Amino acid sequence: MRQMLVLGGTAWLGRAVAAHAVAQGTEVTCLARGESGHAPPGARLIRADRQDPTAYDAVRRDWDEVVELSWDPGFVASALDSLADNAAHWTLVSSVSVYARSDAPFADETAELVEPADLEQYADAKVHAERLTSAAVGERALLARAGLIVGPGDPTDRYGYWPARFARGGQVLVPDATDRWVQAIDVDDLAAWIVSAGDAGITGPVNAVGEALPLAAVLASARDAAAADGETVVVEDDVLTARGVAFWAGPRSLPLWLPRDADGFARRSDAMFVASGGRRRSLSETMRRTLRDERERGIVRPRRAGLTPAEETEVLAG
Repeated sequence: MRQMLVLGGTAWLGRAVAAHAVAQGTEVTCLARGESGHAPPGARLIRADRQDPTAYDAVRRDWDEVVELSWDPGFVASALDSLADNAAHWTLVSSVSVYARSDAPFADETAELVEPADLEQYADAKVHAERLTSAAVGERALLARAGLIVGPGDPTDRYGYWPARFARGGQVLVPDATDRWVQAIDVDDLAAWIVSAGDAGITGPVNAVGEALPLAAVLASARDAAAADGETVVVEDDVLTARGVAFWAGPRSLPLWLPRDADGFARRSDAMFVASGGRRRSLSETMRRTLRDERERGIVRPRRAGLTPAEETEVLAG
């Protein structure tokens, strides 16, 4: 039986990876504090704080697969120091944010990377993590450069904003979607690929991304999933920015809306992902899954991304 260690495994993507591995017959151990959730059924949880020098003592043995999800430089380095020599294959979940440019559509894994200058910045820390991993693990390392991860349990509230917003009804503010793109991958599709790629011994950098789709199609799918029949109001970029609406994510934002000179960010090459066995469910299925999750968590709950009802009314009134 294959032995997998997930460094994490109790929250969103890490838990999905552990669950998929268990379903494939792998014996899975999760190393985590356990404060953000529970390991999935069938996986063993070892509680440890990775800031503790003894955190890895209980898992210092041979592993067929180690999956690292952290971008914290200290955590990445300490795990490699303790476990790299005992891992037959090592997967670092990285990000397409490592690329220096976002204005070149269809760029592949050879594109220029950010040069780390501030390891408190996400992109810089992910590049640093990739370099540490490659140095310690060498040809046994898979650098899974994930794109926008979406689906049930998404803690960022970005993708789910749209089906939830259409489900609330009323007049819906949307950005101009002309020539804009979204490249999202369902969390369970990414988790399934991480498990299968580890089993197959896939190594090197791979853009683990979804299919690039027009933003207009994504908004239409969100509307269809919610069976919404209200009016949509398109507001142009200059008006939105003048009224303090942010791109992409975070408070007072329109999620998934990107500057026009960043269209390459949502159109990375997926050729290597597909060639390595990556499979992706339909847009409509992911949207339905997302909306079900949004309803379970509360359509009108406080969100980490998007416009509040009051903010949307304010922008439209202006």
